[in-house]
Amino acid sequence: MRKPLIIANWKMNKTISETEQYAQEFLQLKKNTERIDLVICPPFTGLAKLRAVCKEQINLGGQNMFWENSGAYTGEISADMLLSCGCRYVIVGHSERRRLFNESNSIVNRKMKIALEKRLIPVLCVGETLQERENKLAYDIVSEQLREGLAGLEPPGHSWAVAYEPVWAIGTGENAYPDDAQVMAAFIRAELGTFNKSLPSYTRILYGGSVTENNAAAFFAQADIDGALIGGASLNAETFANIAGKYKTDD
Repeated sequence: MRKPLIIANWKMNKTISETEQYAQEFLQLKKNTERIDLVICPPFTGLAKLRAVCKEQINLGGQNMFWENSGAYTGEISADMLLSCGCRYVIVGHSERRRLFNESNSIVNRKMKIALEKRLIPVLCVGETLQERENKLAYDIVSEQLREGLAGLEPPGHSWAVAYEPVWAIGTGENAYPDDAQVMAAFIRAELGTFNKSLPSYTRILYGGSVTENNAAAFFAQADIDGALIGGASLNAETFANIAGKYKTDD
């Protein structure tokens, strides 16, 4: 059984005081989420405050990570640093990292390797641009990102998650239809089976791309979608709590 996973990616938002206020509000709002893995990925400056306020009630994650343990890498953060802040998860290969900071599949693969080595749970992001989709290359692009991002890695599927985030739907208010997202999630699950036969059963596949209170339940109802990677809608504590509450788990 794959435990649902819902991740808030705050991106470059919230000061330390805003982080503390959010955490206090969210802890009061979250209900019936014991059977869901909830993760918040704040800016690095907010990790210590979230850990102090939330204790063990919410999982913490990094928005990014470098592939070396230490050294002369100005502005970067290591897996050990994330672990020391209480992180269990780290987002790897987000489309904004690929697009704005030229992160290649090879770089993503190096980050996946160090995350797994350090026993962080990496969330590998894959997805196509609008042009690639219009050119009917979506499946080729996602397959390539999976193949090169996971090259040389053979852990059980519960050691990582995959987030399908169509680039054209991130922060735009546009989103894939639930049926379309399901088709891609099923494709990703089938592709994972080419790496290891056990991966499709255990790997959690998330949808990311303008997830809201209004559409979350429809995505969560899909057979191969095990949760969501949520951007803008996660910045409001009540909204994020309401989205998490849309996930119905079996008794």
